Amino acid sequence: MYTTLPAQINDFLDYLSVEKNASKLTIRDYRHYLETFEKWYSSSLPGKTMTDLDLATVRKFRGFLANKVDDKGMTLKRVTQNYYVIALRSFLRFLIKNDYNTLEPSKIDLPKTESRSLKFLEREQVEHLVTAVDTSKEEGIRDRAILELLFSTGLRVSELCKLNHQQVNLERREFGVIGKGGRARVVFISDRAADWVARYLAERKDSYKPLFIRYSGPVNEEDNGEKMRLTPRSIERMVKKYVRAARLPVDATVHTLRHSFATDLLTNGADLRSVQEMLGHKNIATTQIYTHITNKQLRDVHKNFHSGNKDKE
Repeated sequence: MYTTLPAQINDFLDYLSVEKNASKLTIRDYRHYLETFEKWYSSSLPGKTMTDLDLATVRKFRGFLANKVDDKGMTLKRVTQNYYVIALRSFLRFLIKNDYNTLEPSKIDLPKTESRSLKFLEREQVEHLVTAVDTSKEEGIRDRAILELLFSTGLRVSELCKLNHQQVNLERREFGVIGKGGRARVVFISDRAADWVARYLAERKDSYKPLFIRYSGPVNEEDNGEKMRLTPRSIERMVKKYVRAARLPVDATVHTLRHSFATDLLTNGADLRSVQEMLGHKNIATTQIYTHITNKQLRDVHKNFHSGNKDKE
């Protein structure tokens, strides 16, 4: 059925693309993880196939990952090491699904990683961030519209970049996106975000398809402005620029604004299921990471019963 390990990996990546509708970014990452495994496996156990894979070999691979050095001369973080193992387990599931005899992926455990603190901005910090933008020029109006839209919708940066000019209905204050895993959802826009997007579009004199375009580099009008579309990296750099300009105490990123969107809703009384839908999370367990910082009941218990909050009779 299969010939070589590289061919198996390519078939798996084709499966992710065609049948699972995985994003290009996901496929790129899985390719990197699995090609790293293939090079290690082929050099460590020449002549062996995936039929020969066992837990002892997986443990050796994990030892290799623990000592692997990245481009900056740093060893891989535990969470990064886990990404390689997660990709391997998914690959094994694919092989078994296609009647290939190999190691059962459920036998490979993932060690628990240290819980990372959830970074988000308070409402006042968001205000400092968005007002740090100089809106006297069209580029600044675009940047303000992007920041407002990110906080208003909780969009992932890849979702924001894919937005087209005609996609966003400012009158209805909503639009649809296809998110992670090909899941569709409706996104809602706050009044303020809608106002800034409208102001930005009023400044635009072009008829390019992308909603957010760059203002530097060569102009190519033959592809309906597709090459003018802002990239995720461009938006990440833009957000970092305004975080520094606003002198925020949080090293905020685009994803920090997504966290801020969720915590803002939950803190103001939104239910977890609704926030799950708006974030596009497949499992509510993913959304529950926000509850420990937005749990009003626990906050009220602390306020009412901790001796440091009031004088005792």
